[in-house]
Parts: sequence; C-alpha cells; structure tokens
Amino acid sequence: MAIRLGDDAPNFTAETTEGTINFHEWLGNSWGVLFSHPKDYTPVCTTELGAMAKISPEFKKRGVKIMAVSVDPMDSHKGWINDINETQRTTVNYPIIADPDKKVATLYDMIHPNAIDNMTVRSVFIIGPDKKVKLTLTYPASCGRNFDELLRVIDSLQLTSKYKVATPVNWKDGEDCIITPAVSDAEAKDLFPKGFKTVKPYLRYTPQPNR
Repeated sequence: MAIRLGDDAPNFTAETTEGTINFHEWLGNSWGVLFSHPKDYTPVCTTELGAMAKISPEFKKRGVKIMAVSVDPMDSHKGWINDINETQRTTVNYPIIADPDKKVATLYDMIHPNAIDNMTVRSVFIIGPDKKVKLTLTYPASCGRNFDELLRVIDSLQLTSKYKVATPVNWKDGEDCIITPAVSDAEAKDLFPKGFKTVKPYLRYTPQPNR
C-alpha cells in the first residue's frame, strides 16, 4: 500500500551498519530522512551516499536524523562503505539498513511493480517528530537525487509547522513567505509584526517570521 502524506510512518526493527535499531525509538523527537538506494556497488548510489555523508552536518543542524536502506545484506554494505569513503573522500556517518528479506522495502512501498523485484527505487521519506510522513519523493534508479533540495524542503516544513505561512516557488531560507489564506488581515497584523505586502487578497508576502 502506498504511503501518503500525513500517514503514520511505519515502525520497524532492523539490522543496520550501526547495530539493531527500532526506527521510532531511534527517531525520538527528531525529524528524520529515510532514503533507499537500488543496490550496493552501483555508481549513482555511491555518489549519493557519499554526498549525504558530506552534508550530514547540515541535517544535524536542523535536528534531522538520516538513515539509508537497500535490500542488500550487511556484509555487502560494510564492504561498499569502504568504496564510498575512498572514492567520495568522506566517511559514511549514518546507519544503512540491511533489508535482504525486503521487510522495510515492502512497508514503505520501495519496490515498484515496473522495477526489478530485487532493487528498491530511489525513495525519500521525510518524517516529523510526530512520526507522520511530511514528504515523499520517488526517483528512477537512473537519476541521482538532489540532497540540497531536501534541505530546502526541510527548512520549509519546519518553518510552516510553527507559523501560519507557506513558502513560494523556489523559496530558500531567509526569503519572504506567503501568509496562508485562512489568516485574516487583522490576524496577520498580530501574527506578523514585521508587516506584510498584499499583491492580491489571497497573495500576501511577509518576511520570514523566524528571522
């Protein structure tokens, strides 16, 4: 069954490169990113997991934990990590789930009918501290992901979870936001003391409220 936005993120206990982990307990009160890679010892995945290791401090700064998964066994993961560290000049510093029985892949619908049945597609799930799914993305096996975009989305999700705003197209942290239509002008004056600009009654911009 496909996982939709707002669904509870399925819990599981799995063996990882950092020991046995219960997913919900591991998340605790943090945000989380769970992302799958099709197969160990493949070129695009090698670049992705290396890139994620390099920018992991940016996720940590935002209170976000990272976990990867594929259907390969543990001994494969451990050998491949050495290749990632060598070729990408980094150190993999987050757990990778070994999922040879496809338990996690099935829970999160990572193996699609039109894909090879022993490879997960490039899925991404962003999960909030409430264990709800906040974002899902699915890429084909041939296309590497943009992890800078995940940081941008997390900035937006964390901002909009605390303030009655939305973020416009191509928004980046520090830029103006949009006041949600449910907020009246009178309420907006109280909520956004920096003021706001009305372009249309339904389109009102305000400086990012947490800046």
